[in-house]
Order: sequence, then structure tokens, then C-alpha cells
Amino acid sequence: MKLGTRGSRLAQWQAEWVRGRLAAHGVTAEIVVIKTRGDAEVDRPLHELEGKGFFTKEIEDALLAGVIDVAVHSLKDLPTGLPPGLALGAVPARHDPRDALVARTRAATLLDLPEGVRIGTSSLRRVTQVRYLRPDLEVVPLRGNVPTRVRKVEQGEGCDAALLALAGLERLSLAEQAVPIDPLVVMPAPGQGALGLEIRADDRPTRDALRPLADAASAQAVAAERAVLAALGGGCQAPVAAWVDAGGGGRRLFGRVTALDGVVQHTASAEIDSARPEAAGEAVARLLEADGAASLLAR
Repeated sequence: MKLGTRGSRLAQWQAEWVRGRLAAHGVTAEIVVIKTRGDAEVDRPLHELEGKGFFTKEIEDALLAGVIDVAVHSLKDLPTGLPPGLALGAVPARHDPRDALVARTRAATLLDLPEGVRIGTSSLRRVTQVRYLRPDLEVVPLRGNVPTRVRKVEQGEGCDAALLALAGLERLSLAEQAVPIDPLVVMPAPGQGALGLEIRADDRPTRDALRPLADAASAQAVAAERAVLAALGGGCQAPVAAWVDAGGGGRRLFGRVTALDGVVQHTASAEIDSARPEAAGEAVARLLEADGAASLLAR
């Protein structure tokens, strides 16, 4: 089996993890590194790139062409609408979905950062939520793979702090100085912390081989979260956040849309029906739209 992935350290770590899990179930796999448009255009903020799937399209093209059998994605990068002929073959057990703060001067929370600190991110979702919470901070563009962004913070290269996904930091053993953020303070991206294993829709042998890697609870949670994004018509870089709170014996979905200037923020929630988790995402999207989220996204 051939596994397609981006070339970053985190992407290759994730592909190696999948290969190891497959090997434990008697399936031999090799990794094929594919350069994506998002990796090539590192000098521009992500929200300035036109279209969708700029971390996934080239890998999906290779999948459709039969060059690879499985595309290993960070699920938050995968558009909600897959190309014809492709399907999500499995979602393995999800890692921690929270964002985390990395700062030169350790702070207990995002709210403890000194006024005027330069905080870096490449995500509109994070930009808008930081502007809502801390309009006194200077939000600056920050691109590059995870180790590069951490290094830039440590050296004060253009920024003094940054927001990154905790899952990526922990997978690369870079979370020692990271401070996890409450998901109701800075809400994660839909599907954050999860892997999406994409296959050709008619490739039953590959689907069967991936079945031992699938985690039903994680698949339900990310299905609900991604349904918020899909119902709002947003892409992976839209200022849309979603998070499933699995604690307390219940499963509740939260969704959020924040204005680009951070002045207005809408948050809504709904209970999840495990038989149809997407319905919760659609319900949250309708609640957000009723509050005015559609006009924020249109801007």
C-alpha cells in the first residue's frame, strides 16, 4: 500500500504513524511525499491563496491517478466536499483538539500576555478570535512548518508568541513550553487533532485494510464539526470554529464565527445524535446564521 503525504515533519510523522498501525495489522506500506501548493507558497498568508484544498489537492490528484492508495491528511486541512471518486476511508482516534499558546515569556493564558505583544498565526480563525479577546495585541502573519514557527517565537523573529495546534506540538515533542487553551476561549478548527485517511471510493480492499485504524467516536465528533463548516459554506481558512465537548457524559457540539476585525463573535451549540452527528452541525450553523454569522462570512 502506498501512503501519500505532504513533506513537512509533522505530515511525515503522521504518515509514519499510519504505516506503523498498518504494519501491526499485517499490512506493508510505503510513504510517498507529495509537494502541495500550500507548501510551495510559504511567503503568503493562507487566507490570501485563492481556492480550497491548497494542502490537499495535489495529493488527491495522485490518489485519483492511482499513484497512491491512501492520502494521509490533517483532517482540518481537508475540504468538506471531496472530489468525485474519493471518500474518507477512516478517521483514527483523535489527538487533543485544543490550540496552544507558545510564547517567549511564558504566560499562564492568552489573557496574561502583556499588552502590545506580537502574536503570530496563519489562520483567520485564530486571527479573529485573538482580535476579539485581545484587541491590544499585534497579530502578525506566521507561516512555516511547526518547528519553524516554534523557532521563530523562541528567537523573536517577527513575533513574540504564536497559536498552534496542540496535537502537532505534542506529536513532534515540542509541547514542553506550550500552554493549552480552553476550547471555549479559542475554539479549534473543525476536525483539529484528527487524521483523515482518504481513499478511492471504489477501493474496497484498501477500505477494509484501514478498518482496524478507525475510531467511531472520533469519526462522529469530526463529522459534526465539519458539518458546521459545510453548512456555512466556508473553506478551511474561513473564520469558522467548531468543537465537540465529550465530557460530562454528554456530547455537545459548539460552533463559532468571528468578525474579521474581532468586534463581533457568535457562538452556538447543540446536542449530538450519534446516529446522525451531521444534524447537530447543521443545527449549529442555522443558529449561527440566525445570529448574523452569514453576513460576517460574506465580508
